[in-house]
Amino acid sequence: MQADSKSYDDINVTPMVDLYLVLLLIFIIMTTAGVQGVKVNLPKASAAAAKKMDAPKIQAITVDNQGTIKLGATQMASLADLESKLAAVKAQTPDFPAIVRGDSQTQYQVIMDVLDVLGRLGVTQVGLATKGPK
Repeated sequence: MQADSKSYDDINVTPMVDLYLVLLLIFIIMTTAGVQGVKVNLPKASAAAAKKMDAPKIQAITVDNQGTIKLGATQMASLADLESKLAAVKAQTPDFPAIVRGDSQTQYQVIMDVLDVLGRLGVTQVGLATKGPK
């Protein structure tokens, strides 16, 4: 009879924790499924996204739709040539800003290769040129 007179002071929270874990798992799966397959139309940005930089020190790197890379107005023969020219600029001005201008029809890999060169050189001020809103 002593067992019946004892009150239960604790609550079993195991089913509640199981429910929370199942809901968390469903949320994670639905969130990642919603992110995949998102179509984007790049490059466009608002006018507020532009950052003012000093014009004389900016190095403009342009990639056209054929994959030709230009530093300023000078055409580069390869990525190694671009890296050597930028290394010479970095030796004179260690903290120069660079702007990468890519045609909207450019292969994305070429842009990533240019950004990789900038990363290897330690260029921290990198901007991506985009069109303003219409």
